[in-house]
Amino acid sequence: MKKLRRFTEADVTAESAFFMQRRQVLQALGISAATLSVPAMARADLLDWFKGHDRPPAPSGKPLDFTRPAEWQSQLAQTPEDKVTGYNNFYEFGLDKADPAANAGSLKTDPWMLKIDGEVAKPLTLDHDDLTKRFPLEERIYRMRCVEAWSMVVPWIGFPLHKLLALVEPTSNAKYVAFKTIYAPEQMPGQKDRFIGGGLKYPYVEGLRLDEAMHPLTMLTTGVYGKALPPQNGAPVRLTVPWKYGFKGIKSIVSITLTRERPPTTWNLSAPDEYGFYANVNPHVDHPRWSQATERFIGSGGVLDVKRQPTLLFNGYADQVASLYKGLDLRESF
Repeated sequence: MKKLRRFTEADVTAESAFFMQRRQVLQALGISAATLSVPAMARADLLDWFKGHDRPPAPSGKPLDFTRPAEWQSQLAQTPEDKVTGYNNFYEFGLDKADPAANAGSLKTDPWMLKIDGEVAKPLTLDHDDLTKRFPLEERIYRMRCVEAWSMVVPWIGFPLHKLLALVEPTSNAKYVAFKTIYAPEQMPGQKDRFIGGGLKYPYVEGLRLDEAMHPLTMLTTGVYGKALPPQNGAPVRLTVPWKYGFKGIKSIVSITLTRERPPTTWNLSAPDEYGFYANVNPHVDHPRWSQATERFIGSGGVLDVKRQPTLLFNGYADQVASLYKGLDLRESF
């Protein structure tokens, strides 16, 4: 019997080829074909969507006051700002990499409330100003690895999550930390219409073990490239965990809850055989549909002009975080 060949990431159709421009889609399918494939209730929204990004543009981020501690700087070549702000995943604003930048201007990020509660002695709520003024901000240049096998190097600005968690005083019952994105369907077209939002159940939720959340590398991020986060990157506050795949970095957070039990997470609920709770970057554990052994680094070149490089265990942070998983089977607990 002929042995079936296992497909690798190299066999996957490039995103730039897969995601056709909307006008090209309409020309290829015709309006009638597009609308027939969508439930009646979604047709009006879909037609608006295909008209061409007529939502307000995302505002420019305000400059932030921050330090640059030497230990968090890096000689790695950084991804240009326009790539970080223009090529990302935020399904609440659409499935194409350019959709968040084009459509996230509808998200209102000030005023904002971030609630921290659950298994804590001192629940706390932070407002918009608290996010950039209550804790000293610092720039940290981190690798960022997407589960889709592309990567960046990004100068995030924020503060360690453990500083916030120390204020609320976790109880002895606290074992995990659950995060939730804002639920605002009128501002987020992907939440209003699941066809646009990838079929996921919203609001988006994520989680960490408490020791992962308390690790010095784990940040609540409020800025990038010297300025406040733009909406498409998760304004006004997002999670950054550099040794995990990017989908763990939940954006536009409104609640942080410490729990006894492991919290559900959006992608793990959607496809548990593809997206594990831990989501640690691991070149030895493939996604069921592509290899994770290598990655496409997105630098200063064009979409197709990218550097192919080996994927690093824990995204290059193994010396700092491997001890968190001592005795854990990283293939089973992926």
